[in-house]
Amino acid sequence: MARTALITGVTGQDGSYLAELLLEKGYRVVGMVRRASTENFERIAHVRERIELRQADLLDQLSLIDLLKDVQPDEIYNLAAQSFVPTSWQQPVLTAEFDAVGVTRILEAIRNAAPGARFYQASSSEMFGKVRETPQRETTPFHPRSPYGVAKVYGHFITVNYRESYGLYAVSGILFNHESPRRGMEFVTRKVTDGVARIKLGLARELRLGNLDARRDWGFAGDYVDAMWRMLQQPTADDYVVATGETHSVGELVEVAFGAVGLDWRQYVKTDPAFLRPAEVDLLIGDATKARTVLGWKPAVTFAGLVEMMVRADLARLGRK
Repeated sequence: MARTALITGVTGQDGSYLAELLLEKGYRVVGMVRRASTENFERIAHVRERIELRQADLLDQLSLIDLLKDVQPDEIYNLAAQSFVPTSWQQPVLTAEFDAVGVTRILEAIRNAAPGARFYQASSSEMFGKVRETPQRETTPFHPRSPYGVAKVYGHFITVNYRESYGLYAVSGILFNHESPRRGMEFVTRKVTDGVARIKLGLARELRLGNLDARRDWGFAGDYVDAMWRMLQQPTADDYVVATGETHSVGELVEVAFGAVGLDWRQYVKTDPAFLRPAEVDLLIGDATKARTVLGWKPAVTFAGLVEMMVRADLARLGRK
């Protein structure tokens, strides 16, 4: 019997890569989608015929219970979230509904309708925020610096709480930034690679960015979904940091991206205070020792390889248009 996996947020970057991975492993893949006025299935178009899509919503408890009763999943990956940090200042309550209370609703649904299922919660390096130690590991205290980070801390601890209170197999993956050609345009990596492709093709003259000194630990989303799957295959449920352990500045990102098309970034990049955060997080860099030793996981794609992959994909996409 093929195992059944339910993915919330299946239409997002991580959801689409995870769906591919699970299909390769022979799973029946069910994707949860919200009823929306505009459907965006672009990222899963190539696997659309091989997965089942079901409607339910993290804001609606009953829809989640009905979905779990109906699908009877072996594994549940909760990747649905309001995941863009700047938006969390504009919509802090909505962010909390999805990223904090929404996790509770799905855990309640599991407790009631699918207690034997294994659950993965997408935690975030943004929970560390104003960092207490560098690099950050599973035991590092949290000090989130955005409504998004705060909501994710709640989602993280409610997952731990249901594991300890009800014996559910529930894990949290504390994932550091992970990018790909499927990253949303609002994220800085994709904004840069799309901007570089536009400048190279003569469709734009400049690229406006915020803090060029901000540093992140960036990996490839395709590598990171493999870590999610590995977490749910362990004999006991536990939490893991997933990261490359390397840090790069936005300035380096820009340099590599422009370098990939043979241009000097200094001629095109303008800094704009409009893109600065109200509270910047400090140096986010992850220590994934536990994931390497226990899960046997390690990233395959380098930082430069990732940026070049994204630039090539954006050049191809814009070239077709």
